[in-house]
Amino acid sequence: MACKTQYTKVKGTKRKVAMRDNDPNQKPSSGCNSGNCSCGDGYDQKLNKKTSRRNMLKSLTAGLLAGTGMVNSACSVTASDDEKDQKQLEWEEFFKGNYRLMTDKEKSETVERLEKLYELNNGKKINVSAQGAEKDVLYGYAFNISKCQGYMDCVNACVQENNQDRSSQMQYIRIHEMENGRINFEDAEDNFFHEVPAEGHFYMGTQCYHCENPPCVDVCPVEATWKEKDGIVVIDYDWCIGCRYCMAACPYDGRRFNWATPEIPEEEVNKNQHYLGNRLRKKGVMEKCTFCIQRSRNGKNPACVEACPTGARIFGNLLDPDSEIRWVLANKKVFRLKEDLGTEPKFWYFMD
Repeated sequence: MACKTQYTKVKGTKRKVAMRDNDPNQKPSSGCNSGNCSCGDGYDQKLNKKTSRRNMLKSLTAGLLAGTGMVNSACSVTASDDEKDQKQLEWEEFFKGNYRLMTDKEKSETVERLEKLYELNNGKKINVSAQGAEKDVLYGYAFNISKCQGYMDCVNACVQENNQDRSSQMQYIRIHEMENGRINFEDAEDNFFHEVPAEGHFYMGTQCYHCENPPCVDVCPVEATWKEKDGIVVIDYDWCIGCRYCMAACPYDGRRFNWATPEIPEEEVNKNQHYLGNRLRKKGVMEKCTFCIQRSRNGKNPACVEACPTGARIFGNLLDPDSEIRWVLANKKVFRLKEDLGTEPKFWYFMD
């Protein structure tokens, strides 16, 4: 759906807000019809042999890539060394293995390829991390409805931190303005044309809730999304095929789809990236909030938490009894959305 640029008055200023608006059983002709050779048997064995997702996709895409001349251009005598390097790196990256099954060495090689590709394409360096989950960490999030004033600082910070597409005004976070007295997302206003906070209204933020039982993971046909040990639900953009099953399965509207190649001004690219987080994406893949994995796994709060001017957002380790979020869960009346679905979102709401 196309988006339009609108402006929101906030504290007397204007702010941009996005509107969401061949027969497989037929043996190939080999010139041998005697039935005494092994040609046909070999073909049958290949048909009946079970294959992994990795090998299947490799075989399906090999012909396509050869047709585009990727291999030929990498071997061309007229190509420059940089062009050859770039094509070879792109080839290797395309056929890399499933990220979750990679060895540490393979992870390191993948990150190096991504960094070198960016440098070849843009002449500048980026830092891509593959840092894994820390031991004894399970992330959780709490949102204080009493404190949110609808200022949208969290949205802006998220867009910048996570290298989200500017042309479509993609946003992982949405702030809903509701009338006092009830929570009704169908009647909520997500596009503000007035100064906030508005009298008689309150504000609720939604995003990916990093469910303990995420339905998006169950429906992915290629296992491109999964839950990490620290509770963060991630997507491998290289494996995502853009079927959008996960988008349909998510009961919280937490996933976004790239209908076009994301556009980010070079000077605005956040060069501190994580392989499973805010690294630059491509057209036709899903993405979403990752609790700013590039920050949280380095002991920092997500960008939205840090940017919130009213302290409405709280993030921390649920396994740490001394963490602020554990205090909230122990001392406040908290609730989660759509509790009856059994998704167990690690995202709570509360009021003072």
